[in-house]
Amino acid sequence: MSTVVVRKTSPETVVEDYQTLLADAGCGDALDSTRETILKNNISWHFPYPGANTTPWQLEGTILGLQSLGFDDLTCVQNKTVVTDAYKGERFNKYRPLFAKYQLPVKYNFRSEDMQWVVYEPKEELLILDRIFPKGILIPDFFFDKNVVHLPTTKCHIYTTTTGAMKNAFGGLLNNDRHYCHSHIHETLVDLLRIQKDIHSGIFTVMDGTTAGRGPGPRTMTPVEKDYILAGEDSVAIDAVAAKMMGFDPMSIDYIRLAHEAGLGVGRIQEISVEGIDIEAVNYGFTVGDNAASRVGDLLWFGPLKHLQRLFFQTFLVYGFIFGSYLYHDKLWYPVKGQRIVSQWERESKWGRLFTKYDQ
Repeated sequence: MSTVVVRKTSPETVVEDYQTLLADAGCGDALDSTRETILKNNISWHFPYPGANTTPWQLEGTILGLQSLGFDDLTCVQNKTVVTDAYKGERFNKYRPLFAKYQLPVKYNFRSEDMQWVVYEPKEELLILDRIFPKGILIPDFFFDKNVVHLPTTKCHIYTTTTGAMKNAFGGLLNNDRHYCHSHIHETLVDLLRIQKDIHSGIFTVMDGTTAGRGPGPRTMTPVEKDYILAGEDSVAIDAVAAKMMGFDPMSIDYIRLAHEAGLGVGRIQEISVEGIDIEAVNYGFTVGDNAASRVGDLLWFGPLKHLQRLFFQTFLVYGFIFGSYLYHDKLWYPVKGQRIVSQWERESKWGRLFTKYDQ
């Protein structure tokens, strides 16, 4: 039986609570203390949008928690996507003062001086990735033989319903051609978990749910203050617990169900030991919904135009969609709606007020 630890927290105690959480959730046993440990941030949007990105207190508490357990060889790894900028993300989300404070080195999977992309040879049969990339699945050489600690947040996602531990590997392990996978995103996440279990010396997840994201995530969400933090070794189980708390049936979400059926983790809530608090009555009542970007995506990835996706996304035409996403998210939605939400959060939410103190 897999174990996930869930705790309530507050801005006054959250950094200490994270340290206790790591110890209680068995981080010391899940990881190999003789190996380097990757901290894999989750930057869903470079803007400091509540619920979208790894929080500074999540990063700080995890660093201190790992150090207290004897993990001193830590490296943060960032990735970029076609719609996010890692350098802006670490600056706007206030990670850089923590990098300096704890002398934490940072590497970027898109910089050749930091790591090279190498062909991964599957040890077991995969669901889809070897067919999506018939010339070879490329992953960063830096990830081999290291622990990885994922730092996702509790939020919805327009294509996967929820996103968390398993989805966090999508950006780190796959390069800029990862959008080829969207039509088979659930199978892709299962394959990535199988790859992680092969290449990493240990996997652990520390999930922030202090402000959760309801609606069409991972960016244009409604932030909801919830005050929870979660941790566990089983990526499938922690995603299942987070999904249950958000109000979804975990086994109705394909990536959780497929991973459970493949024996890569536990997705059935009845088979997970949830410690810390009783989540039986916890139900945020979240729904995903759509935004302008997801409606286009639904047509092209899953709908009647699916047969044209090779033309749209594997030729120069993809740059039109990249520009359209940038225009919608960064130049329309965020200035018109997002900035107002962020300002209100920083002014009225206890977590927003804590966020403003991280660069002081």
